[in-house]
Amino acid sequence: MIEHALPQAVQDDYVARLRTLAARYDRQLAALRTREDAMKRVRQARRKLKRLFGTFPNRTPLNVCMTGRLERRGYRIEKLVYESRPGLFVTANLYMPQGDGPFPAVLQPCGHKANGKADKTYQMLCHSLARQGYAVLIFDPISQGERSHQYRLDEGLDALLDCCHEHNMAGNQMTLVGDFFGTWRVWDGIRSLDVLLSMPGIDPTRVGVTGCSGGGTLSAYLNAVDERITMAAPACYVTTFLCNLENELPADAEQIPPGILGAGLDMADLFIARAPRPTILLGQADDYFDARGTRQTYQRIGKIYRLLGKADNIQLHIGKGDHGYHRDAREACSKFFNRHTGIPHSGREGSIEVERDENLFATPDGNVLHLAGARRTCDFTREAAAMMAERRISVSGRQLRDILGTALNLRVRKVPPHYRTLRAIGREQLERTPYAAISLFGLETEPRFAGQTAILQHWVPGGPDNRVFRDRAHPAPGRSIIVYVPHISSWQDMTGGHAPATDGQELYAIDVRGVGQVQGITSGQFDFFAPFGPDYLYASHGQLLGNSFLGRRTHDVLAALDLLQAQGARRVHLVGRGMGALLATFAAVLHPVVKQVSLHNALLSYHELTQCPIYAWPASAMIWNGLDLFDLPDCFRALRRKKLKITEPWDAQMRPFSPPGALVRQLNGLGLGWVTTGDPRPDRGGI
Repeated sequence: MIEHALPQAVQDDYVARLRTLAARYDRQLAALRTREDAMKRVRQARRKLKRLFGTFPNRTPLNVCMTGRLERRGYRIEKLVYESRPGLFVTANLYMPQGDGPFPAVLQPCGHKANGKADKTYQMLCHSLARQGYAVLIFDPISQGERSHQYRLDEGLDALLDCCHEHNMAGNQMTLVGDFFGTWRVWDGIRSLDVLLSMPGIDPTRVGVTGCSGGGTLSAYLNAVDERITMAAPACYVTTFLCNLENELPADAEQIPPGILGAGLDMADLFIARAPRPTILLGQADDYFDARGTRQTYQRIGKIYRLLGKADNIQLHIGKGDHGYHRDAREACSKFFNRHTGIPHSGREGSIEVERDENLFATPDGNVLHLAGARRTCDFTREAAAMMAERRISVSGRQLRDILGTALNLRVRKVPPHYRTLRAIGREQLERTPYAAISLFGLETEPRFAGQTAILQHWVPGGPDNRVFRDRAHPAPGRSIIVYVPHISSWQDMTGGHAPATDGQELYAIDVRGVGQVQGITSGQFDFFAPFGPDYLYASHGQLLGNSFLGRRTHDVLAALDLLQAQGARRVHLVGRGMGALLATFAAVLHPVVKQVSLHNALLSYHELTQCPIYAWPASAMIWNGLDLFDLPDCFRALRRKKLKITEPWDAQMRPFSPPGALVRQLNGLGLGWVTTGDPRPDRGGI
């Protein structure tokens, strides 16, 4: 069967949503007429961003330790280690000019480079600014440089991830306990600024922040939340969220502020919140962070600055290169900072001798996890989940349904979805299957989007020579049917040995948005589980909108059940596998037409995903702050009355439990049916 029949459905749905929001955003800005209008917008942006970034932890002792020093012509490099949180060590280099100061200060967050602060480009900017008279602190982000968190892996795991995949692993996991990885990044930046401003000879009235790519992201965030910063120069990050989506560009976990689009904000508000602070946006003509969006954001910010009488405080530089902090951008940053600090220097770079990575190490062997008391972000997440488990009470009945509706952002469905009758697949594609026909129905489960977001399939038994092969004009289920929710493709499951036993009942299957025939092939990826593929792209945009992608997939299943019930079904045996088992679990709790539930390769607990540093379940399986409200065993208990049976459950690695762990034994005590296996081979069912 030809998969990806509707590969653009989810993309088109989200683009339509974001274009509507962008048009509303620009209408609101156009309506601003006075200085007071502008200040109201500034206060609004600041208030909303404060809520989105959440509560920062208390300031704890930094325990700053200088572990070495390099003397260079005109400046020195100090190697520092400090703790942004107890046990969370940060490694940094402080570039200090010669003399007594007072020196203007610059904080430089790193972009996504494996060697962090030792990257050649970032060194060059630090050297150049230090020679011009700036004190510059550059620090390693989590997962980069000396802060790789894979050096101590639990449970014999030996996977090696690149720095982006590694910090996304930590960031996606945090969502289950209601933590935003960007907030962790920002707190590292705030505490690093504490370190920088504590140094003798620093002028606290002249403080800049600049970084590229992921460092540009953090520069924008810090600009928005820290009032001590007096000037900002984010590079190769600022565009619009709509541009990123239209260009099929997935962002990293820290670049997905939960609910920012749903709150009516965009990237411009990261700067509007501190208007009219001096700011220069640095972009590149061939960057994948689209320069068209950079210009549009510059214009949006400029409207506010003009109303505040400070139009010259916002500037734009678009270089001719591709993604990176190129020399032209570094010099534009220096020139801009010099203008606002009063340093009489052109900003032009001279020749620079780049240090070897190990020369800049602040730890003895290049990794903080070898320091006494060192902790990883996953250790904090594990502890947060354990605390939630201790205080969480079991929920059931109406309370559980209400909790699921809230956690999954489900709305009341008023009518069954409109459907289109699609052309059936060719006879030759069924030759090796036990089915005579498949009738296909495109479901329009989102009324505001005039497109199909799911495909309902009716599988007719009998083999390819059976005369019943035909297109079916309408779904006409009997009173008692089976509805199958696949792992990542109905066709793959039905023809790959995972078809449910029907015992003569009619069989329907549903490919929800982003699955099977509706799987996107955007982001340059065909693999459903690609770390930065389409499934991740749309899960992250759900988070930006404050609208769970897992919830919308659950909505698709519920809408299909609505349709089947309206067409005559009275008893549904809902069967789900893998990713589909999650959807079947939630839909079975929420929909009364479901009378029986069977789950194969099911995840048994979200808590399990917080207890290991590396896991296989994707971001689209997560629920924001879900563990503060419930866990999957609550659903399983509620489904006992619907004859729940779970076979061959999967662990955090999407592998069969081997041997069955304490959680399996505990759930067996509920009187459910279980079949476990010792087969250790991964079975993700990827394309």
